[in-house]
Amino acid sequence: MFSQPLPELSCRLNAWATALTCQWLMGPCKVNDVEIEDGRVGTGMGVLVERCRYLEQTGCASVCLNSCKVPTQEFFEKDMGLALTMTPNYEDFSCQFSFGQKPLPQHQDEAFVTPCFKQCPSKASRYIDCSQHVEGSHRHGTSSSSSSNCGGSSSAGVVAEAGNCPNTLRT
Repeated sequence: MFSQPLPELSCRLNAWATALTCQWLMGPCKVNDVEIEDGRVGTGMGVLVERCRYLEQTGCASVCLNSCKVPTQEFFEKDMGLALTMTPNYEDFSCQFSFGQKPLPQHQDEAFVTPCFKQCPSKASRYIDCSQHVEGSHRHGTSSSSSSNCGGSSSAGVVAEAGNCPNTLRT
């Protein structure tokens, strides 16, 4: 892989290339410093997407995870030989790219336990919001479903506040 001989240089080059070439899709970006695996600061090894157009336009955490975060991290790892962690911020729609930092397994990554956004188009068409009804012995905010973010990760049995609970598929 091209990144193996000079991994730190490869991280910096990929950060700059990403910031320069991907603004048409993601929106304004800037190269920044990030903490990497061993606690050191990777100078110029990060990209901050100030407000991701892709996430904002889709309005769906699952689309972010399954169409952007996971495939992009896998691409850089498998095809470029370079670790990349993408950390979306669902509050302000920013996203931090950290080149040289291995991504957490999905079951440990907080991005995968994010419930559907209120405006999520997939949620409205494919899921029943459990805050609208309480069935039998299920407590409000729980679900037997294995999906919390419109097809994302598992958080079954988690009690959440009204309107932010895991959702069950329509049958």
